Amino acid sequence: MRLILFWLAGVWAGLAYAGAQKYEPLAASVQAALHAAIADRAAPEPKFASLEEKIDWLTEMSRRLARRMPDREARLEFLKTVRYEAQRAGLDPQLVLGLIEVESGFRKYAVSTAGARGYMQVMPFWVGLIGNPEHNLFHLRTNLRYGCTILRYYLDIENGDLFRALGRYNGSLGRPAYPNMVRAAWEKHWSWGPRLIQARR
Repeated sequence: MRLILFWLAGVWAGLAYAGAQKYEPLAASVQAALHAAIADRAAPEPKFASLEEKIDWLTEMSRRLARRMPDREARLEFLKTVRYEAQRAGLDPQLVLGLIEVESGFRKYAVSTAGARGYMQVMPFWVGLIGNPEHNLFHLRTNLRYGCTILRYYLDIENGDLFRALGRYNGSLGRPAYPNMVRAAWEKHWSWGPRLIQARR
């Protein structure tokens, strides 16, 4: 029985397409700015244009995610946190959902062969570079805060080029497979209203 469970866990782990963000030295000012970006611990209350939009978005995204996250309460907490952290970093929450689908398959405790962790598959070196040693990359808010901050940083250094920023995020800069997979997940499974950032074709 244990052998079967171990085999199933291995098969399940193989469903994610996680890469490895590459360590790049940061200027002290950039390191300080990124550290400040992850340090704020405000309550995750996402913004919506109206109560109706909040209800509609949470209902629809919850429906789409139900198969992967059966627990309704955990699913709603996850969705609110994704939206909050994405908005905080100036990202489209739908893009972040597409990225999470590709990176970890919505598995909180996913670990890639390169050692990336959690929903957004954040490499542990980021904790030492911009965080604190007590930060746990398997913690929902911590993982999403780091992942969104890192993606925003890559978008900024790539002057808004989402294709290149996604390549950096995955450690596959210049190769189209990963950015195209994220864009496809974003468009096919998580689209909602106008997108805030256009993917390069």
